[in-house]
Amino acid sequence: MAILWFMLSGTLHCFFEGYFMVNHREMASVQDLFGQLWKEYALSDSRYMTSDTLVLCMETMTVLLWGPLCFWVVTLIITQDSLRHPIQLLVCMSHLYGDTLYYATSLFDHYANNISYSRPEGYYFWLYYFFMNFIWIVVPFYYLAQSIRTLSTAVRFQQESVARSKTR
Repeated sequence: MAILWFMLSGTLHCFFEGYFMVNHREMASVQDLFGQLWKEYALSDSRYMTSDTLVLCMETMTVLLWGPLCFWVVTLIITQDSLRHPIQLLVCMSHLYGDTLYYATSLFDHYANNISYSRPEGYYFWLYYFFMNFIWIVVPFYYLAQSIRTLSTAVRFQQESVARSKTR
């Protein structure tokens, strides 16, 4: 399941969000499939049609850093490399941080500045904006906890091993 999750994340980050990063200036006039999908998503967050600085910077970091790191995690899982959990932890923290910032800025503008980026129909907000992004909180939180447990166990084992070798 982890391989599928990180492969899906890397693919969406590099290709779908990469499309936005490259085409953000003319997104409103683009007529191809990805352009139409972005315009549909923008009904839940209009910042994607205005090249909003936060959204553009966040998506650029996601495309250039987190997407490739997702693919690296897949490779580390397959090869059973010891770097898997440190890199997985980094990727999961970046997803949690990015989603938190994404939600927080939109909600701050909504409640503090009375600016809403979503259409009034509930399904745009709840299905597109909330649910489609909340997945990148729930799943990364699970894999973050997994990495913390694994790293903690490894450190405890190493500490006990060092302590045993000192008593000999």
